[in-house]
Amino acid sequence: MVARTDRETKILDVAADMLVRHGYRRVTIDDVAVAAGIGKGTVYLHWKTREQLFGAVFAREVHGAIGDLVTALRADPAVALLHRFAAEFFLAILRRPLLHGMVIGDVQMWGKLIGSEAGYDGGRHNAMMASYLGILAARGLVRTDLAVPELTYAFQAVYEGFIYAERTAAPTGTYEDRARLLSTTVESAFSRPGTADAALAEEVAALLSGLAA
Repeated sequence: MVARTDRETKILDVAADMLVRHGYRRVTIDDVAVAAGIGKGTVYLHWKTREQLFGAVFAREVHGAIGDLVTALRADPAVALLHRFAAEFFLAILRRPLLHGMVIGDVQMWGKLIGSEAGYDGGRHNAMMASYLGILAARGLVRTDLAVPELTYAFQAVYEGFIYAERTAAPTGTYEDRARLLSTTVESAFSRPGTADAALAEEVAALLSGLAA
């Protein structure tokens, strides 16, 4: 990801905060400029449209979440195991309200960026997950009675159910409590006993980096 200037970072920080508090339809370039204490023209030096600005906000959220996952993988290779990865991925999204909003299709928050090229690319995400599960299957770390496409579908259904339940259910405990519940559920349903090494962790980290590119 290209390094941001301090001014760009401040604009993105302000735009992100306003999106969370007010939603896409109620936030203009003028609003962002006033809140950042700069002229509107300064914002346009970096992003030509409101959609480009908010697309940059979303891209930064994605890079932040993926950065957290890569850091976790390199600190502890066991995070590459499916149940551990699911929990870390869950927390990376839930700790970022804007990212969670885009993933679940919160139109009030993200407006027309939902489903646009600047928004969440479910196809790339699904392809990454299929590749990841294929790697685990080759190492015998997930159940073998399901083909990788079936396993990917079943896992995604469980994982996304937990993500959506944050809005539709009445969550109990903390994010960490629910991440542990997700981990236990995934381990029981899909995992086989085994260990992860640094080579596996780096292979998964490379997949994630490709998703962020």
